Amino acid sequence: MTTHTSSRLVARLRDALGPRHVLTTPAAMRRWCTGYRIGRGEAAAVVRPGSLVEMWRVLEICAAENAVLIAQAANTGLTGGSTPAEQGYDRPVVVMNTLRIDGIHLVAGGAQAICLAGSTLFDLERRLQPLGRQPHSVIGSSCIGASVVGGICNNSGGTLIRRGPAYTESALFGVIDADGRPRLVNHLGVAVDASPETLLSAVESGDFTLAADAGRACSDPDYQTHVRDCAAPTPARFNADPRRLFEAAGSAGHVVVFAVRVDTFPADRETRTFYIGAADPQILTRLRRTILTDFAALPVEAEYLHRDAFRIAERYGRDTYLAVRHLGTRRMPLLFATRTRMENLLGRLPFTRPGAFDRIVQAVVDRVPLALPPRLRGFRDRFDHHLILRMADDGIAEARRWLDAAFDGVDGAFFEATPDEAAAALQLRFCVASAAIRMQALGAERAGGLVALDLALPRDTTEWFERLPAELEEKLVAKVYYGHFFCQVFHHDYLVRAGEDVHAVEAALLAHTRARGAHCPAEHNFGHHYPAPEAVLAHYRALDPTNALNPGIGQASRAAGWR
Repeated sequence: MTTHTSSRLVARLRDALGPRHVLTTPAAMRRWCTGYRIGRGEAAAVVRPGSLVEMWRVLEICAAENAVLIAQAANTGLTGGSTPAEQGYDRPVVVMNTLRIDGIHLVAGGAQAICLAGSTLFDLERRLQPLGRQPHSVIGSSCIGASVVGGICNNSGGTLIRRGPAYTESALFGVIDADGRPRLVNHLGVAVDASPETLLSAVESGDFTLAADAGRACSDPDYQTHVRDCAAPTPARFNADPRRLFEAAGSAGHVVVFAVRVDTFPADRETRTFYIGAADPQILTRLRRTILTDFAALPVEAEYLHRDAFRIAERYGRDTYLAVRHLGTRRMPLLFATRTRMENLLGRLPFTRPGAFDRIVQAVVDRVPLALPPRLRGFRDRFDHHLILRMADDGIAEARRWLDAAFDGVDGAFFEATPDEAAAALQLRFCVASAAIRMQALGAERAGGLVALDLALPRDTTEWFERLPAELEEKLVAKVYYGHFFCQVFHHDYLVRAGEDVHAVEAALLAHTRARGAHCPAEHNFGHHYPAPEAVLAHYRALDPTNALNPGIGQASRAAGWR
C-alpha cells in the first residue's frame, strides 16, 4: 500500500460522502477499528454513509481502488470479524459503519419486515410491538444492540429456541464480478426495474411494490423439528452448517448487504419463567431431552448459567446489570459508545495504566448494593448448575406438571419466578460476557489473557458439561460457562494464568473442544478468531469470484483470514 494510493482513496470517499463522515485519524477511527472483546487494527479510513446509495458508492470506490472493505453495524467485536486484523493487509482498508442507515419497512401487514443495513433488533422490536408481533431475536447472549443484517450475515441463533438461526433467502446485496466491478443482486422481492442507485433509493424510501413470492424463505422453517431430534449426531445450529448458508445468510462479510427481508412472529399471549437449580448436570440433561421429545410446546428460551458465571457476573458485571435493570436495554448501545470514548480518552493520558476505565467503574459500582432477589441468591449458594426456562401459553402447564414431579429439592429444585425475579435472572445472564472481560482487565497480575470459545455440541450429546484435563486446568485462573441450553450452544470464557502462552492454551482448548464433537464457532461467526472451513469458502467464492470483498481468501499467510 502506498501513501499516494491511500490519499486518492480517501479523497474519493470524501467527495462521495462529505468530509464529516470520512474519518482518517487514529483517534477518530479507534471506536470503529477496535472490537469490544477482541480485534484492533489499522484502516485508511472509517466511513459512515447515510444512505444505501452512499453505501453503493463506497463499494464502487473500494472496488476501483482495490481496497479491502469491511462492513460493520453494531461492531460487537466478539471474534474480530467487524474490525481490521492486527497483522495488517497488503491493500488499503476501509471500514464502513452502517448504523446511520436504520430504516425499516413493515410489509404483508407486519408479517414481514424489510430492514436496511443499520437497523437494529431494538428498532424492529419497537415497530412490531403495537402489532402484537416480535422479531426473530430480541437480545443477544453476549452483546446488546445487534443489527438485523448482522444477525443474518452471522446466522446468529439468539436465545429464542423456536425460531432457530437468523436466516433469509430474500436480500439485496452487492458482490464484485470477475471483471472487478460491483454488481447489485436484487432478491429482496421488490419490483423495481432500474439502475442500482435508483433501486437502492426506492428501497430506502419505501417507494416500491412487492413482487410475487418466488418461494424464498425469510426464516428457518424447519428448526423446531430439527432441534427436537435428540438422537442426531450433528449440532442443531452452527455457522458452517450448509443447510443455512444462502447468499447473504451466513455471508459474514463476503458480500455487502444493503437490506434483508425477514419474517416476524406473533407475540406469546402469556409467559412464565421457571428458575431451576441442579447439583448434577445430568438432571438438566434429562429435563432437556424430555421437553424436546415429549412436550407439545417448545420453550421460549432456556438459558444456562454455571454458578461460577453467576458469581462473576454478580461482581464484575454489576455496572451492566444495574444499567440494564434501571435504564433498559435500549440505552445500552449509547452507554457502550460512551464507554469506548472514555477508554480512548484515558488511553491517551500518559499517566494512566491499561484498564484504567474498568478500574474506575469497578471501584464505583463496588460501593453500590446489588439487590438480587433472595431466591436467586439462595439457588446460587445451593447449586452448581442453573437454568432459566421460559414457557409460553399451553407450555406453562406442561412444564409446571413435569417439574413438580421431577425435582426432589435436594439434588435439584425449581421455583416459578415472579416477573421481577425472571427479569433479574435474565439480566444477570446477559452480563456474563462483559463480566469476564472486566475480570480479565482487573486481574492482569494473575490473568495473562482471555480465551473465548463459542461452540455447538451435537444434539445427541449427554455429557455436555466440560471436564478439562488437569494439565489444562492448571493453566487457567477461572472458567465461565453459559449458553443456550436446548440448542446445545455454549460460550466458554477462560482466563489464562499469567505467564502462560495464551495462544498455545487457546489451541489446546480448541483441540479439546473439537475432540468432544463440537463445532466452533456456533454463532459468533468467522473472524480473526476462527478459520473458515474450505466448504464455506468455496460456497462464497461463487458469489465473490475475485475475493475483493474478502481480504483473507487465497492468502496463505493469513490462516484465520476469513473475516
